[in-house]
Amino acid sequence: MKKVMINYIISSDLYRFSQKKSILSIISTCKYPGFRYMLIIRLLAQMSRYNPIKLVLRFLKRRYMFKYGFQISEKTKIGPGFYIGHFGTIVINQNSETGKNCNITHNVTIGRTNRGKLKGSPVIGDEVWIGTGSVIVGKIIIGNNVLIAPNSFVNFDVPNNSIVIGNPGKIIRKNNPTKNYINNKL
Repeated sequence: MKKVMINYIISSDLYRFSQKKSILSIISTCKYPGFRYMLIIRLLAQMSRYNPIKLVLRFLKRRYMFKYGFQISEKTKIGPGFYIGHFGTIVINQNSETGKNCNITHNVTIGRTNRGKLKGSPVIGDEVWIGTGSVIVGKIIIGNNVLIAPNSFVNFDVPNNSIVIGNPGKIIRKNNPTKNYINNKL
């Protein structure tokens, strides 16, 4: 079952980047830094502690972390179809969770708050688009089908079918806010 699940997750990521479902098209899709990094993260998460290939993957992860600016742990719960639009600083706390078919752009931080009533990490729903320069922090829940506009600061719960805009963030209810923002969904 573990192998079937990882194949599904990788093929979902693959389809989001290249519109191809075949595992054989991984090589041509590795030209995208976001896919390449996520492939390594997905494989690291599935390997046993003593697998010798894990050492090579850890080396590649570290290399790409500095090259592309991605800081995403293999322990982070990320759903299938995760899409990184551009390389550039992306920091995701390992205790946060992200649903399926989510897009993330550069200069985004999804972080933990260490004190106060929001102590903890965010849970992000399905089909969420996170714009450039956005910061999402604290033990909050971002609903499904949410668009977080560029340079938004979010430290509050966001309901389904909403747009968050500004700093401090303001919620605007809208039907299907991620239409034409999230493509190639499985």
